[in-house]
Amino acid sequence: MPDASERYLAPSQVAELLSLDVDEVLALVLDGRLRGSRLGEPARWRIEESSVGDYLADRIEESRRMALWEQSNVASFPELWGPSVRQGR
Repeated sequence: MPDASERYLAPSQVAELLSLDVDEVLALVLDGRLRGSRLGEPARWRIEESSVGDYLADRIEESRRMALWEQSNVASFPELWGPSVRQGR
């Protein structure tokens, strides 16, 4: 049962906020990346507003980790661990 204090958004509103198509928003709901429920009569999808913030936070964290991964692939080993032991330093 949906929480009465939670604010819900239509898929079209979420699509506009996230710059996605409505079908992509519904796919995110079905994948469990956004929390949504079918509410009303006739039943229509509604997405919890707080889940949009959670989704954006997850995307930011994923982007941050990917940037760190890319930086680590570019960095040379001496930059990471200091001078080589084989060079006698």
